[in-house]
Amino acid sequence: MSLLAALARAYDRLPDAPPYGYSTEKIGFCVVLNPDGSVAETADLRGDDKKRSPRLLLVPQAVKRTVGIAPNFLWDKSAYVLGVTAGEGKRTAEEHAKFREQHLEWLDQTGDAGLLALHRFLEGWTAEAFAPPLWPEDLRDQNIVFRLSGEYEYLHDRPAARTLWRAIGAANASDPQICLVSGTPGPVARLHPSIKGVWGAQSSGASLISFNLDAFTSYGHEQGDNAPISEAAAFAYTTALNRFLEKDSGHRIQIGDTSTVFWADCEDATVAQEADAWAALMLGGNAKAGPEEKLLEARIRSNLLQMRDGKPLQQIAPHLSTGVRMHLLGLAPNAARLSVRYYWTDSFGTLAQNYAAYLRDVAMEPAPERPVFSIRAAALRSAPAEFRNNVLKYDGDRVSPLLAGELTRAILTGARFPRALLGLLLMRVRSDHVLDRIRISLIKGLIVRDMRLEQRLPSRPDGTPMETYLMRPDPEDPNVARRLGRLFALIERAQLAALGDGINATVKDKFLGPAAATPGRVFPSLLMNAENHHLKRLRNGHSDADWIKDAAHARAVGAGLNRDIGELWASLERGAPAQHSLEEQGLFLVGYYQERFVKRDESAADAAASPEEHESEE
Repeated sequence: MSLLAALARAYDRLPDAPPYGYSTEKIGFCVVLNPDGSVAETADLRGDDKKRSPRLLLVPQAVKRTVGIAPNFLWDKSAYVLGVTAGEGKRTAEEHAKFREQHLEWLDQTGDAGLLALHRFLEGWTAEAFAPPLWPEDLRDQNIVFRLSGEYEYLHDRPAARTLWRAIGAANASDPQICLVSGTPGPVARLHPSIKGVWGAQSSGASLISFNLDAFTSYGHEQGDNAPISEAAAFAYTTALNRFLEKDSGHRIQIGDTSTVFWADCEDATVAQEADAWAALMLGGNAKAGPEEKLLEARIRSNLLQMRDGKPLQQIAPHLSTGVRMHLLGLAPNAARLSVRYYWTDSFGTLAQNYAAYLRDVAMEPAPERPVFSIRAAALRSAPAEFRNNVLKYDGDRVSPLLAGELTRAILTGARFPRALLGLLLMRVRSDHVLDRIRISLIKGLIVRDMRLEQRLPSRPDGTPMETYLMRPDPEDPNVARRLGRLFALIERAQLAALGDGINATVKDKFLGPAAATPGRVFPSLLMNAENHHLKRLRNGHSDADWIKDAAHARAVGAGLNRDIGELWASLERGAPAQHSLEEQGLFLVGYYQERFVKRDESAADAAASPEEHESEE
């Protein structure tokens, strides 16, 4: 099923889908007319919130404006309706003249009292009449509708207006052609309705499909004739997509610059709603504040962890394992158009299986506070990090757009992670010195997935691949890079034990990146400094660490660290290599992280580990 066909099918399943030819728009004011065309009042339809948000009303579908001047039917912004605007408005007079001319023509033969009142209003209206208190300044640049005094029905909702709107649409329809989406003949949409709500795109909307240059056309066709899609199909797919892109629709998540839309296709609406909740959690949506939503999120997290550990979806949620198809669409701004970063569609079972494989790859001990961390949280780790009020924050605006899209596609399909992502993560660690639990889990997952797909995983004694490789600390792992990472953590632990946690900068802040990349140049001086200063200070019974009880405790901690450092360095037959590859640098960080937070029998070593950072997925 194509993207457009899937969206058109989703339109048919929208619980409150607008009828063909209508759309939901933001309306700020209503002009109340007397039967003679005079203005009775101007009603403010905006909400009472701080932003004074306009009201969403179902109105005749907005026209597609490019460079021309085209009025909407029975509603529009103040420049068209009244000829007034807050800015310079170089074309305001022309826009109002077109609105007036077009509506006088459309309403010329009407016998409806409300439409006649609008006809008389437009005949006598001049922009100079716009003045308070009847016309408030807030009305400028707001969308305006009309209604007749004494009635509560807007003019565009009157039966005569609906009949007239259908007649206008039929008069402007083109010759029928076979629609590429539905396969049935119908009038072709020359210009498709705008898509609104994509982050970074034009606020007035952008096009998913358009032909506005000669290079895009063929065989003399113009605009939509190059790829004939009926007006009904164009209306259906754009209406569904606009509904999904709304802020609180529950079907969109922002990942970098990509507005990700998802929806389930299922006969049972309740099952589809549950599948959407699963997809939202996988992608990075936050549960609403209600207790039912929180409970559902906790249950989904538990189910995903069971799938990670090998339990099939058929046993966990059999109603989701068959008959449910998922669609995920990533849209990014591109001038007046939209770029499709990715479009993935498959059964819900495939999505859950691929996401469980991702969770297995990134699983690590000590585990993150949220072992089920989303695709959005993973993409955020490729952005620069900084502490704000002791909370770790990532700059979402600096997430690499291409890498975020490739990472999302890799997780959805179970394919290899983008090669450039490991290098980017290592660069971020070197620059911002942040190695939080999700970032290190992602580095581990990148390495393990590459090893598994390339059949390079270390083997158990019986010869089977070690699927849990790197998941937990392993002192017996002979990998040199991982052992050097452990050694670096012990050197840092010795420094903190001797000087205390209050020092301005540790060896991690100064040497973590160089030690991971060029260990042969860094480790000799690190070991010498640890022996001559930090370990020596501990052996002499001195320490500035709060957790060191007395001189005897300091000597015991120093002896233990001296033994561990010596044994680990001696286990490296050829010492530290001159340079590490990107994968080896990642293994170094995994070894460092796991040694830094590993639980030991010695209470001193436990206390030496610095407190874990507070994390944020925002």
